[in-house]
Amino acid sequence: MPDSSVLVACLCAEWCSVCRDYESVFRQVESALPQARFLWVDIEEQSDLVDPIEIDDFPTVLVAVGDSVRFFGPLAARAERLERLVREQAQSPHAGAAGPGNAAPEVQDLLARLRA
Repeated sequence: MPDSSVLVACLCAEWCSVCRDYESVFRQVESALPQARFLWVDIEEQSDLVDPIEIDDFPTVLVAVGDSVRFFGPLAARAERLERLVREQAQSPHAGAAGPGNAAPEVQDLLARLRA
């Protein structure tokens, strides 16, 4: 992955058993992609980062390259799916479906808070 500005954030909750199981998958992909920055965000303990976004489906993942949100939404809890998504978005010269101009303002704001 050529771009060191790749950010991958998982928005989960400690009370969610799917999230607890997914954390090991997330960390596995983090180890495989050391060029990217991975953040585990507990939506309740770190609500100041997440508000006003409502997270209804777990795990919810945000993938950004620079200031461009490339993906934001629920993702199947499989390592190969997350790794493929991150690699594709990092290598693509074009923004994904949630790219600039397409990401909701509150998601762009979330990215700015995560980068800070």
